[in-house]
Amino acid sequence: MIEKKFKVIAETGIHARPATLLVQAAGKFESEISLQYKEKKVNLKSIMGVMSLGIGKDADITIIVDGSDEELAMNELTEVITKEGLAK
Repeated sequence: MIEKKFKVIAETGIHARPATLLVQAAGKFESEISLQYKEKKVNLKSIMGVMSLGIGKDADITIIVDGSDEELAMNELTEVITKEGLAK
């Protein structure tokens, strides 16, 4: 299992378009991938789950990946997050 913390820097937080990009990236992998914000944890492969968190600017989030391709998955998700300017 791998966990990585991020601080959201996007002015609009993680709204529909970036959430879709993250869900699509997560969907490529077999590993279980979760997104945690405050005390809530959702499946990062579920757009409704991600949107339900209402993640805004300056939020602290954690991505948790557990499975056979966890390192590849975390690397790709980190790349999407940084390339899109969502978080650091």
